[in-house]
Amino acid sequence: MPYAKLTIDLPTAVWIGEVSRDFPSATFRVLSAMPSGEAGFGLLEVESESIPAVLGAIESLSGVSSVELMQHAENTAIVQFETSDPLLLLSIQESGAPLELPLTIRGGEAVIELTASRDRLSAFGQQLEAFGLSYTLNRVYDAVETPDLLTDQQRRLLVTAVEEGYYDTPRECTLTELAEAVDLAKSTASVTLHRAEERVIKEFAAERLDVTLDDPPRAV
Repeated sequence: MPYAKLTIDLPTAVWIGEVSRDFPSATFRVLSAMPSGEAGFGLLEVESESIPAVLGAIESLSGVSSVELMQHAENTAIVQFETSDPLLLLSIQESGAPLELPLTIRGGEAVIELTASRDRLSAFGQQLEAFGLSYTLNRVYDAVETPDLLTDQQRRLLVTAVEEGYYDTPRECTLTELAEAVDLAKSTASVTLHRAEERVIKEFAAERLDVTLDDPPRAV
């Protein structure tokens, strides 16, 4: 069954697109969502250092019919919402493709993950275009046949390397600092990172550059 990951550029006409652009440092996660006729209902998790301001902005939007605070911590809130403008939910419903939650939205962009037939994925793209939603296809592969690319340790190290600026130009983090950040010996971090880089580069070359590999990259 094909798996696809895509990024949707939400227009300002979509309320969650508008509020996420107004608060670019905030993270919005749709925990549950259900379109009903021309309306939509769901639970939304908000992470922000300005929770009251964000919730106030949501309540003031014309596309939001109601907002009810369900849970509130220092920098996190969960709200139940109803919207009269559920373009994203309607496009998913029309395509028949199952939405994998949570759906993360930052700065007006929604990252969507779907596992469905190629016909349904194609229908989903057509529905997004029909509703005026532009998108970028980040990745698509057969979810059943694709093996794990990285081990947990390789994945954690690679993610930390990116976050700490190890791959920035100029480099913001040395290998020694990276090893300390993940509590590994420098030699272990070096070998682990090299293996992770090998597998990521080989997969990229096979998928995007049509390079034929004798053996597909697997987590070891």
